[in-house]
Amino acid sequence: MLRTVDFHGLKAVEFSKGDYTALLVPEMGANLVRLANTRLGAEILRTPGADEIEVFKSRPQVFGLPILFPPNRIADGRYTFEGRTYQYPITIEKEHNYHHGVLKSEAFIVSKARETAEEVMVECRYYANAGNDAVFRDFPHEFKCKITYWLSAEGLEQEVMFSNRSKLRMPVGVGFHTPLSIPFAGGDAADYVMRAAVGEQVEFSERNLPTGRKLPLSEQFAKLREGGLQVTDCDPIEAGFTLKEIDVDGKSFRGALVENRRTGTRIFYEVDSQTTYWTIWNNGGKVPYCCPEPQSWTTNAPNLPNPSAEGFRAIAPGESWRMVFHLYARERSRTDTKTKNPASFRMQDFFAG
Repeated sequence: MLRTVDFHGLKAVEFSKGDYTALLVPEMGANLVRLANTRLGAEILRTPGADEIEVFKSRPQVFGLPILFPPNRIADGRYTFEGRTYQYPITIEKEHNYHHGVLKSEAFIVSKARETAEEVMVECRYYANAGNDAVFRDFPHEFKCKITYWLSAEGLEQEVMFSNRSKLRMPVGVGFHTPLSIPFAGGDAADYVMRAAVGEQVEFSERNLPTGRKLPLSEQFAKLREGGLQVTDCDPIEAGFTLKEIDVDGKSFRGALVENRRTGTRIFYEVDSQTTYWTIWNNGGKVPYCCPEPQSWTTNAPNLPNPSAEGFRAIAPGESWRMVFHLYARERSRTDTKTKNPASFRMQDFFAG
């Protein structure tokens, strides 16, 4: 199924395949605001209700799959690259930081949509240019951003691509502020735990910026690697981590997962090799969601002593860059045969001319 629908006054695209159904709002950063597995009764993402649409418009980062470009925070809203200074508005006054990027609320257009027997594909595009004051003012490069979703019986695959259409090298750093619903299929918060492919903890300053120190995982956060950590109806969590794969069902896994320990139902959020860093945030711990946020660069990477070591990169004129993600639900008894490896993603070449 593939159709346009009204979503509380917003134009949306609804599509489904197999046990999965999805809802996409192109005009709000091409945000996929709903993903559900109907057979398992799993509402995977936090979806805005009718009484939350104004909140969604003002804070899209706490619903669906919101894109962060650049990811997380930039100290003082400023960094310099190849002699050029990029200046963003201060959005967190008490920290004097910019955060959450320039694209999460921008209107994308649906450029392609098709359905086959195996999958539904919806592609959305955004073009930044000198006439687009909202983005070009803060990030003066002409570029194309393309976000593509494929939905099949195996779940959702998402690809984000940036193409540099300007005459200068263009910094590119991307994250997603993904709020996973917890509980997602009945039960209580205490039934659910999160695991994630975290390595070291990145120490934060009082401004929630990396200090440059990387620390061994605390006893609390070591549970993300083994055993699982309760991340809702708990104390606040706002922490940054390097990425290190974990073992899930005897296989190497690069991503985050949430499990209902009572039923064995699990949500998997796989990332590719472009993700180098996680922010995990639970908005105070008393809300029914937690955000494992994959980022291509460490928070504030352009201002750190060795930006390239923190994932900072730039693409040349005419060059493109991609990230790929996979999001799906499984019953524990099926994961040994169905859990994918990131190498199975359709996108293998991350840089293309």
